[in-house]
Amino acid sequence: HTHTHTQFRHIHTLAMPLIVLSQDHRDHLQYLTTLSPDVLAEFGRLALDSMRNGPNTKAYQSAAKKLSSTAETIQAAIEGIMYLMLECVKLSLSEMDFHDSIMTLGFSEELNKTLLRLYVDNQDELRKVLSEMSLHLPSYRDLHWRVDVQVASRALRMQAEPSITLKLDLQKNRTPQTVLLQTDVATLLHLTREVEQALKDSKAPRARRIARNLR
Repeated sequence: HTHTHTQFRHIHTLAMPLIVLSQDHRDHLQYLTTLSPDVLAEFGRLALDSMRNGPNTKAYQSAAKKLSSTAETIQAAIEGIMYLMLECVKLSLSEMDFHDSIMTLGFSEELNKTLLRLYVDNQDELRKVLSEMSLHLPSYRDLHWRVDVQVASRALRMQAEPSITLKLDLQKNRTPQTVLLQTDVATLLHLTREVEQALKDSKAPRARRIARNLR
């Protein structure tokens, strides 16, 4: 009799993360691994509040004092949660997929469960935030401007009050739109400074992390 021996090899399949996180993002999330589940849950609530109402610097400073950290570290960690949650919702991850995605980040099982509850309990709100962030705004096409000056009169001796009229040509969903604006020089200078500051802020690492959610 011929005996045939068949060997079966057990292949261990490692769970692979379903979202790709940059090293910068991983570093911010790493701070969360040092927290208790209760504190992590509070960070999750702060993250949701930041999505609704913008950054809460007072809350970040308060948390930093309690945890002997800095407000910048706290804010980066909370923004890390925001990005993680929105990215997972964008990919429509199931509970198991979410767990597999974050298990490589070094969280304890308790912290994993805390993040999973945050994700599961707030999916509807997270989808709403993602939808609002994805709204298509009008795009710029052209700008025309004119300066009008009221010359001196009996009431306004030796004075001139220039005003600027702006005609802004936009396009939304391939439909042209025109917006007329009128302002004085002081207001226009203020707007110019604000826009320049916004452009500067948009190049900061924190702004680039948030901008990833708009893709």
